[in-house]
Amino acid sequence: MTDFTNKVIRIIQSIPNGKVMTYGQIAKAAGSPRSARQVVRILHSMSKKYGLPWHRVINSKGEVGFRDEEMFITQKLLLESEGIQFNTERSLPLKSYLWNIDSELY
Repeated sequence: MTDFTNKVIRIIQSIPNGKVMTYGQIAKAAGSPRSARQVVRILHSMSKKYGLPWHRVINSKGEVGFRDEEMFITQKLLLESEGIQFNTERSLPLKSYLWNIDSELY
């Protein structure tokens, strides 16, 4: 496993309840700011194995990115169960819930 992948996993595991991070924000904190799509791949392939809170990762617009209706509803319900309120059907007020981490820790 690459150093980048390890860092991404640790960062996602550390997102607290009721907070979110964007794919790009995670990539930047892990040391590769242009690797947001790689964060998507890591989430897709390693969420179960590492128990990642995948639902806390959203796109840079503050939106749930899933097009699949079932996955969209699942992610939205999980976020709402943590107290996150949406301002439209797909998006939440990013500034209210964005978790800013110290990338020096990872």
